[in-house]
Amino acid sequence: MQRILVYGVTGSGKSTLAARIGERLGLPYHSIDDLTWKPGWVARPEQEQRDLIRELLASDAWVIDAGYAMWHDLVLERADLIVGLDLPRWVSWTRLLRRTVRHIVHRTPICNGNYETWRLAFFDRESLLYFHVKSFARKRARMRRWQASPDFPETVLLRSPAEVERWLSGIGHRRPLSPG
Repeated sequence: MQRILVYGVTGSGKSTLAARIGERLGLPYHSIDDLTWKPGWVARPEQEQRDLIRELLASDAWVIDAGYAMWHDLVLERADLIVGLDLPRWVSWTRLLRRTVRHIVHRTPICNGNYETWRLAFFDRESLLYFHVKSFARKRARMRRWQASPDFPETVLLRSPAEVERWLSGIGHRRPLSPG
C-alpha cells in the first residue's frame, strides 16, 4: 500500500493518524488543509483544488488526511487503501472541542498561518464544531459504503482509539488488515 487516504469525520484524528502512517511506512504525508486553504481562511477555488490534488495524487506514494467531496473521484481512482476513522460521535466531538480550545488559548497557527478564534469556533456558521454536527452522519455513511462495496479501494474501518493503535502497530510488518 503506497497511496493511502485517511478519512473520517471532523475531529476524528485524521491528520494525526495520516502523519503516523506516513512515518511508520516511510511515505510522504500531505496535509490537505494546507493545500485547500489560503491565509485568511480563504478557500482555494474548486478547480485550483482539483489541479493541486491531481498533481499530488500523480505520484507513486502518499498519505493524505482528507477526501473533500469536490475531488473524491480523483482520490478514489488512485488510492490503494482507505483508512476510515469510524469513531463514536462523542470521541470525535471531544477531540475536536479539546483541540479547538487548545489552538485558541495557545494561539497555535494552523494551515497556512490561519488561527482559530472564539468567534470562528463557536459563533460562526463555518465553525468546525457546527460542521462536525452537520456532516457526521453523511461522512460515516460514506466510509461504510466504501467498505461494503468492491467498487472502491480496500477500506479498513477503525471504530475506537484502541483499534487505531492495534492496527497502526501492525502496519509496516505486513499488509494492512482489518482491525479485528
